[in-house]
Amino acid sequence: MPFSRYLKIYSNSQLAGQYLLYSTKKGSIVRLSEAKLAAINNGTLPDNDISILKQLEMLVDDPDAERAAMADIVARSNRLSKRFKATVVLTLDCNLACPYCFEEDFRGRYAMNRETAELLIDYVKREQIAKGREVEIRFYGGEPLMALPMLRSIAVQLRAVAEANGTKFTCSMVTNGTLLTCAVVEELLPLGLTSAQVTLDGPKEIHDLQRPFVSGNGSFDTILENIKAVYTLVTLKLGGNFTHKNYREFQKMLDALLDAGIDPARLDPIQFAQILPKSGQAVFHDAGNCCLSCTEPWLIEAILYLREETLKRGFKALKPTMGACMVEFDNDMVVNWDGSLYKCPAFMGWPELSIGTLANGINDYRHSHGLDIWKNDKCLDCAYLPLCFGGCRLLTMLKKGVIDEVDCRKEFYDAALEKLSIKYS
Repeated sequence: MPFSRYLKIYSNSQLAGQYLLYSTKKGSIVRLSEAKLAAINNGTLPDNDISILKQLEMLVDDPDAERAAMADIVARSNRLSKRFKATVVLTLDCNLACPYCFEEDFRGRYAMNRETAELLIDYVKREQIAKGREVEIRFYGGEPLMALPMLRSIAVQLRAVAEANGTKFTCSMVTNGTLLTCAVVEELLPLGLTSAQVTLDGPKEIHDLQRPFVSGNGSFDTILENIKAVYTLVTLKLGGNFTHKNYREFQKMLDALLDAGIDPARLDPIQFAQILPKSGQAVFHDAGNCCLSCTEPWLIEAILYLREETLKRGFKALKPTMGACMVEFDNDMVVNWDGSLYKCPAFMGWPELSIGTLANGINDYRHSHGLDIWKNDKCLDCAYLPLCFGGCRLLTMLKKGVIDEVDCRKEFYDAALEKLSIKYS
């Protein structure tokens, strides 16, 4: 019986004669002896073992059928989807003045008004809740908590509509954490708040340079105090943005969390990310301290280093899992403060990438956003396709100014996947 094409086999460096099989589709790991691996290859593996490996999708009956199913997997997800996810930009105002701010070129004192909010609520009610879908809103900015009354109003109305129609409403937020007080969380929990994504850019000395208040004062102490106050009340997803010059200092941020008495087990996996160029323009050559490619050697080293330091201290780290870009999913969208619609928050700097408006509806964006660009022989035959699905459209946009090819991750996964998925899992 043939192996899945979406399978990686690694020799176990800790045990001679042992191998590790990792399914990029299922995220599952199996340890096999050299003898059993040979039995698979020569067709003598016992039926019970075959059955287990088939359940884990490491062995398949028909490789061509598996490939065809992978080509259809996103479309199938869209057909079966029972959930609508929207990132809602309440305001582009912010109380921080981060020098690397992705939204700097279009940020300002812009906020969603009542008319636009009503259009949003009507759209969600008519096109999503009325069709039986659950609704998940991620409030975004700027700093969304600078528009707390609007956040509260939208959540109250959508929660009531969802309950009246026998479905479910939940909300989360991407926040800088400076306004995420215990009182705010306790107010929002009954309205459906489930989680908040908060950024700490390394230890205090780095964070306060990268994420100061508009006044120039540092924000680290305020954010840490708020994290400590609310992390047992709501799920927190912490992360930070690093450069090639400072990533080796980020473990001190983790130590600061521990010193504050925060229990790592109560937090979601921590996700560090490289700083990207600012939105709205292509960067064809020098990106300064920013990063345009996941294959840069320093970035691979940084990701592995930060993962190891995170796990050493008892915090959770993200594991590679199957997932495609949100642009591929019909029921995922971004609603900007003015009612314009996008497929990714990162695209708000390019008005030409808007897919429509709440008032006028959604346009056909299949070509403009490179949907199904990964449906080619090279990608479909790649073991890493389930983890990649063509990579990040934003990086292609930044590098080329257009979205017309995949952002291949093969070099990155060749270098890093074994350690990301196995060594510290």
